[in-house]
Amino acid sequence: MDFQILISNLTNPTLLFFLLGIVAVSLKSDLEIPASSSKFISLYLLFAIGFKGGQELAHSTFSSEIAWSLVLGLAIASIIPFYTFYLLRLRLDPSNAGAVAAAYGSVSAVTFVSAVAFLEAKEIAYHGHMVAVMALMEAPAIVVGVMLIRRYDTSAGGGSVRSVIHHATTNGSVLMVLGSLLIGIIADSKQAEGIKPFTTDIFKGFLAIFLLEMGMVTARRFKAFLNYGFFLSAFAILIPAINGCAVAWLSSWVMEDTGNRLLLAVLAASASYIAVPAAMRMAAPQADPGLYIPMTLGLTFPFNISVGLPVYHAIITNT
Repeated sequence: MDFQILISNLTNPTLLFFLLGIVAVSLKSDLEIPASSSKFISLYLLFAIGFKGGQELAHSTFSSEIAWSLVLGLAIASIIPFYTFYLLRLRLDPSNAGAVAAAYGSVSAVTFVSAVAFLEAKEIAYHGHMVAVMALMEAPAIVVGVMLIRRYDTSAGGGSVRSVIHHATTNGSVLMVLGSLLIGIIADSKQAEGIKPFTTDIFKGFLAIFLLEMGMVTARRFKAFLNYGFFLSAFAILIPAINGCAVAWLSSWVMEDTGNRLLLAVLAASASYIAVPAAMRMAAPQADPGLYIPMTLGLTFPFNISVGLPVYHAIITNT
């Protein structure tokens, strides 16, 4: 691995703002991002990445690589929650194991956005269809996680599988990125140029502010998670690393572009801390959010954007 890339990534302003958020909470500062502003920024990031992806997809010719990307994305999002569920059952009850497995089978849109920023900084091209892959990978893991919970925990409450599927596919983050992707595809290119400064020029600034808040959220929730012991802490680092490295290597069989392969590897390594908690609140209310949210947000997310990205990139460039 090129350690210059690792150092460059660790000194990326967006990651440094994430660390600033952790420091702010550690120092008991009154620094705070208003909830309404945080929600707006998260919606903006999803809108920008979806719209830009749609514009790129509109100028792309459908190919076997696009088809394979979609198939691989769905397969990854369905397989990961299965094997992680049975691994987690060594230490957790079915409800918590299913919720954590769903989180690690699903994806993190902000990690994806960070990976896009990494590619743009390195001037590595990627294709817009990867945004569609990200959106399609959000829901399958949630459905698989709920089905596993219901199979092994007969006392599990919550809505029907049909209602869970509906909630997973109409979740605000999924709807925003899919809707923006579709609008980007059908929008007139000349008209789309008018909003390019909004979707491109200010993107990294908003990402930095969003990661500042993510750092504060991480610091507030992480202390309670430590009570669960070493096994889950190791899981939150090793499993994403294994998933990401495996996909980074295996993707060479069906994909050629470095950018697309890196984004698919990051999606396999990432874990959801927005869509899954919202779905599990309804489908598995007995699962502990104080377990899977700190795991995904406090360990997996910073690992991927600091160390994971350069590692997956090194594997891809050498295969």
